Amino acid sequence: MSTTAPTTTGTAPLSPARTLATAARVLRQLAHDPRTVALLLLIPVLLITLLRYVFDGSPQTFDSTGASLLGIFPLITMFLVTSIATLRERTSGTLERLLSMPLGKGDLIAGYALAFGAVAVLQSLLATGLSVWALGLDVMGSPWLLLLVALLDALLGTALGLFVSAFAASEFQAVQFMPAVIFPQLLLCGLFIPRDQMAPFLEALSNVLPMSYAVDGMNQVLHHTDVTGDFVRDILIVAGCALLVLALGAATLRRRTA
Repeated sequence: MSTTAPTTTGTAPLSPARTLATAARVLRQLAHDPRTVALLLLIPVLLITLLRYVFDGSPQTFDSTGASLLGIFPLITMFLVTSIATLRERTSGTLERLLSMPLGKGDLIAGYALAFGAVAVLQSLLATGLSVWALGLDVMGSPWLLLLVALLDALLGTALGLFVSAFAASEFQAVQFMPAVIFPQLLLCGLFIPRDQMAPFLEALSNVLPMSYAVDGMNQVLHHTDVTGDFVRDILIVAGCALLVLALGAATLRRRTA
């Protein structure tokens, strides 16, 4: 009579203990990967600094674009690192071993989101603090609202990275998703031209892309001293998109790469 070890199907209820254990494991792995930590924490800071001195003779231009990019840079870096890190777990067999334990897909996705969310807090603190207090980014609203939008953008990037990793068979393919997922949003978010000046079908498309609301939220802080209704709408949409994509990531997570 043979026995087989029970396996989970990823349908176990979400457990705070398992989620925290997953987050702690991911953070320990990050701590042993200084290049990834440097990419996550320093690249947005360096890019914002570079932008400041590109527009050295035009502080107003830095104010108008710097606030928007303060949200876009964390989204892009978190998307790139998260998609590759999750794919590496799957291709190395780590993900299959984890899901053969009492660990559901929801626990795994939530643990990753929590771990990278903690990194996103540090990333957003560094980028926002440097922009406002060292580089002279002039905003009418509270810098803490800038930090909030930057953090939500980073979490959205994490969620998108977790989601697209399910459809990539290699790290190279994960990187290839950036032109498909990130670049169209970058072009249509209103960074280069106001969205209401685009062709009507492009404006309509931009209205359903989350990065558009990330940029809008930053612009609300840039131009208004108080919290506006549009700002609340923008952050709720970005947060809602992040949660929706995380749920889709849990639903599409596969144990191994075919």
